Amino acid sequence: MDGNGRWAKKRGLSRIFGHRAGVKTVRTIVEACAGMGIEVLTLYAFSTENWLRPKGEISGLMSILRTYLRRELAAMMKNNIRLRAIGDTAQLPRAAHEELRNTVRATEKNSGMLLNLALNYGGRQEIVHAVNALLAQGAKKVNEQLIAGHLFTAGQPDPDLLIRTSGEMRISNFMLWQLAYSELYVTPTLWPDFTTNDLCDAIRDYQKRERRFGGI
Repeated sequence: MDGNGRWAKKRGLSRIFGHRAGVKTVRTIVEACAGMGIEVLTLYAFSTENWLRPKGEISGLMSILRTYLRRELAAMMKNNIRLRAIGDTAQLPRAAHEELRNTVRATEKNSGMLLNLALNYGGRQEIVHAVNALLAQGAKKVNEQLIAGHLFTAGQPDPDLLIRTSGEMRISNFMLWQLAYSELYVTPTLWPDFTTNDLCDAIRDYQKRERRFGGI
């Protein structure tokens, strides 16, 4: 969900206003995906590298996260959405961590779309976490199935489609293992301007592609 800061800068506003605008887009896209019958939606909300940002921006992001979770719980229940967090969420500030935990628990029995929020998440960190878990269990040799079963997304299908907003042409340490055969779609649209029409454009583009997974 890239481009919040640039969206704000273009309007002469501080970056936090861009993040707040981005939350409105989150609400729209989450509900649209749930309505389309998409099984899993993962949003890259806060990376392990984002701790390098100014303290004021980080504090603002955590406040926005808490507000989002409180305000959207009713909508998640209405739309039968199950929330899950991936990443080292224990390192989040206590208030944000508790709000997240409460929302995850409140929605855990919902049976509709699974919404993953990637928080304090890094793809390399995730793989290291999985390997260390296997070593702690006494594993001497691993295979792809064992590693996949110890990722934060264990039990979930790999993504079919990665949508990258704001024109950035890189994966940025996101789901490095899971994206091995995912289709990539890059749009110059900044995240706060990303609409349901943009989402449909991405899905239509995906539907035209032939996925061979290395075969013929």
